[in-house]
Amino acid sequence: MTIRIATFNAENLFRRPKALGIPDVERRRRILADFAELVSLLDLARYERDEKLRIAELVRKHRAYATDAKNPPTIFVNQPRGGAKLFQTSGQPDSAEFEVRVLANGRGNWTGWAELVREDLGGDAVKNTGRVVAEVNADILLMVEVEDRLTLQRFNEQILDGALKMKPYPYSMLIDGNDIRGIDIGVLSRHPITSIRPHLFERHDNRPLFSRDCPEFEIDLGGEKPLWLLGNHLKSKSSDDPALRLAQARRVAEIYQAALKRSPQVVVAGDLNDSPDSEPAEALLATGLQDAMSHPAYRGLPGTFGDCDSPRRKIDYLLMSPQVFSGVQHVALETRGIHAEGIKSFDTVKSSADAASDHAALYADLDL
Repeated sequence: MTIRIATFNAENLFRRPKALGIPDVERRRRILADFAELVSLLDLARYERDEKLRIAELVRKHRAYATDAKNPPTIFVNQPRGGAKLFQTSGQPDSAEFEVRVLANGRGNWTGWAELVREDLGGDAVKNTGRVVAEVNADILLMVEVEDRLTLQRFNEQILDGALKMKPYPYSMLIDGNDIRGIDIGVLSRHPITSIRPHLFERHDNRPLFSRDCPEFEIDLGGEKPLWLLGNHLKSKSSDDPALRLAQARRVAEIYQAALKRSPQVVVAGDLNDSPDSEPAEALLATGLQDAMSHPAYRGLPGTFGDCDSPRRKIDYLLMSPQVFSGVQHVALETRGIHAEGIKSFDTVKSSADAASDHAALYADLDL
């Protein structure tokens, strides 16, 4: 039986945090770093004077109190209308007298949360994401950076089936991960998904090991043994933590070896956020996993991200167990959803705003 398996970092399907759409990379990184710091501060059991001042500074800096729909902030602190609040403001926001004063003395003194404000993706961007998926037409598609399972299913029904008249996938699955931005790992499949093994609760240095998750999807191909698909989105290089990314890769290697005892058909797929010569990639390849793009059948660009012109731009992977790799017939990239110099895009991709993603979709045809 020949099946096509693919991985695609879609960078969200319908709604994306406003901060992630900012073209200035450094500004985007600073906002995300401030957001992570604010969330960490708000989780403290007690807010001392210095913590209160820093919380107030971050709230004011990012207008995390603003409710103007025409000019929303990038970060917003949700506070209940009644009951204890985190902070209160006084004065006009644009005036020198404007003040943010933290009222709560710790996490137990208020109910609410901080979030990255989301904005709807343009209709063209959503449809171009659908065009990538339709052109690849995989039997099993690992989707990275997806909002939630119902959004994945809505994309399946409204975009693939409705707008593009592609036969929808009968199976879609996603379990929310650890990322506070709500970017998760899901799968669309034409073959039954019979079980899932999440790894959400594993710890590293008193924090979640996986930034998102490393879900194991068991997929019934109708044979004696199932296919195990291990989805990945390792720690990004924004606010880089290479030690965490390496720890994640080493644990994925262990999870792969355990899956291999259940079936010889295992694929590790997704966005590793590092190049083939990196320690995380080498930790995985040391297990005997084979990179689909290293197969003689592959003749495409060396990268999978941005202009895809260098191995340093290769961060998306289909890594295969020896039995799966032996069945590879064809490997390719679908780059036309990207808007970048040197990339021939779909005619409908005219700017980064309506691009499907800045990642290519990577796919392989397998004889299993």
